[in-house]
Amino acid sequence: MAMGRPRGFNADEMLDKVINVFWQHGYEGTSMATLMAATGLNKPSLYAAFGSKETLFRSALDRYWQRQVEIIGKLLDEPNARTGVEQILLALVDIQTQPGLPHGCLAVHGGLVGSVASASIRDELRARQAALQTTLQNRLTRAQAEGELAASVDVADLARYLTIVGQGAAVQAAGGTTREELRRVVSVAMRAWPTGN
Repeated sequence: MAMGRPRGFNADEMLDKVINVFWQHGYEGTSMATLMAATGLNKPSLYAAFGSKETLFRSALDRYWQRQVEIIGKLLDEPNARTGVEQILLALVDIQTQPGLPHGCLAVHGGLVGSVASASIRDELRARQAALQTTLQNRLTRAQAEGELAASVDVADLARYLTIVGQGAAVQAAGGTTREELRRVVSVAMRAWPTGN
């Protein structure tokens, strides 16, 4: 007989387990059987606690994304935009290569491939990535207004470039690139930061 909801059930702890499963296998690659094994819940209990697989993924994504946004928001508050951006990229590399967790990024991997049936999930992931890029662009616009970046710098292109570096690092991390290698890539990428006024 499948076990039901365990005594002392903690929704946040269960959601963290769910995050790791989706992070490792992606949305489409995650089966209900895998989720049941990871959480110790049977299917009715899993649905009762979190809803459908899509609702469960969205709940996991919200929790995962909130952590990312908190880190990025804090670092974007750095007085020097260049320092803040470099620290963001390094922090993302550290998260993407953390021992004991899947490597890469839940949001990046989930938005890369999938069937027509999961198009709404991919659309949401892309929208979140776009919002993050806009946040970065807004910080660069502020840096430009404060004289840290020259007026000739296209902040939209710079934000896009830095976003691509972060997303590329996630893909590489999932493929086995080490933390040290990715940190060196960040160092190379930051050499492209516009200098002068």
